[in-house]
Amino acid sequence: MSDDAKRIRISGRAIPVRGNDIDTDRIIPARFLRCVTFDGIGEHSFEDDRLQIAEKGGTHSFDKPEFAGAEVLVVNKNFGCGSSREHAPQAIMRWGKGIKAIIGESFAEIFFGNCVSLGIPAVTADSKTIGRIMAAVEADPSIEVAVDVEKRTVSWGSESADCELPDGPRMQFMEGRWDSTLELLSAKDAIAATASKLPYFNHWQ
Repeated sequence: MSDDAKRIRISGRAIPVRGNDIDTDRIIPARFLRCVTFDGIGEHSFEDDRLQIAEKGGTHSFDKPEFAGAEVLVVNKNFGCGSSREHAPQAIMRWGKGIKAIIGESFAEIFFGNCVSLGIPAVTADSKTIGRIMAAVEADPSIEVAVDVEKRTVSWGSESADCELPDGPRMQFMEGRWDSTLELLSAKDAIAATASKLPYFNHWQ
């Protein structure tokens, strides 16, 4: 696998989205699931939440100019719950400059799996750590936030803390083997050799 596929340490400015149990319908409303490709879907991330907050005179973090260009998303508990739509992480990774890592208190299982298949490390940290990161980023959106997949740490400004990522996905990210399609293509010769020995591919001979 190429080094470009490896996810060992990701850093950049961050954007916080506060709230527990933010489901995939809020991340990307169902009407955008009719798209043939994922191109352009990023601009609709949290669209209904953004509109509702704007109607009340507020501004969603995804509409605040100080967070434009952020590459790390910071969230609370059970992020990505609800339906299993892959469109949710697809939209997040296409918003603005592109979200490349997510730090949260916890993630819905299928959302987490979809993130892995797209090469987005979604690491967890305790609520105090998440609160500190969010507060720091809101106070100074220019600070760098980093996710170190290898060391299982998150850092922001001059602070750092431990985070969690299961062993399997961690190795997939570090070795650049998170893309199952590329994994299959890289083993096409071995697959063809195995298939040639299977009776149901050879008229049961």
